[in-house]
Parts: sequence; C-alpha cells; structure tokens
Amino acid sequence: MITYEELNTQNHSITELSNVLLYLFRDRSVCDTETCCELFYRYMDKVKEHVDLVDKNLYGQLLTHDDHEIQKLVKNFMSGSQEIKKIMAEYTRTWCPRKRADTLAIADHDRFLDESGKMFNLVLQRIQDETENLYPLIREIRGNVDHAA
Repeated sequence: MITYEELNTQNHSITELSNVLLYLFRDRSVCDTETCCELFYRYMDKVKEHVDLVDKNLYGQLLTHDDHEIQKLVKNFMSGSQEIKKIMAEYTRTWCPRKRADTLAIADHDRFLDESGKMFNLVLQRIQDETENLYPLIREIRGNVDHAA
C-alpha cells in the first residue's frame, strides 16, 4: 500500500532537489562538478521512480470509474507522465551523452539553464497538480485518508 505521506515525501524531495539544482546550475563552473552531477542523477532517478509509482498504482480504479470526467482527468495525468518521460529522455540525450558520467556536457550554458528550468518547472507543475487534484480525488473516491493505493 502506498500512503499519501510517502507520495508527499517523494514530492518534497523532488522539489528540494529541483530548487538546489536550479541554484547550482546558475554557476557554470559548478555544473561540471561531481557533486552537482550526483545531485542531478539523484533528481532524475527520483522523478522517474515517482512517476512510475503513480502510473502503476494510482490510476487503475479511476480509469474504470463511472464518471467520465474522472476518467478524462486520469487520462490527462497519464498523458502528462508520458510527456515528462519524453522530455527527460530528450534532455538526458542532449546534456548527458555519457550516462552516469561525473560531468554534464554543457557547451551552451544559457541554453542549458533555459532547458533545465523548463524541465524542472514541468515536473514541479505536475507535483502541484497531483497534490491539488489527483490525491484529493483519490481520497474522495476511495474514502481512505491514509492510503492512496
């Protein structure tokens, strides 16, 4: 069973890493450090883990719900998951050509900052949407205040 506390803890960790990385990425010399890369890969792993957890565990019952608006909302979340995965894969191909290397491949720092900001904002928006829309909906439908799945 997955608790809302677990989901919120994951979201908090992702948000924290996003904020730290966006701050660190502003300094070009820091982007090439092993520490920054380790944080970056930790962030990528946590986002993937969270999206996969939500995708695999929270949608089943909602997809078969009688209310078509609920089904539509869930399908939008599923579509958003695919978009996040696609953007993260493209981002990784561009900026991390050597998987799990101790540096990022940043030839154009301004472009890197722009694309990083867009990716982080997309993930942060998803977290906010989950917290404000998906989790309350699941609580309402399932009537369980502790467990999401």
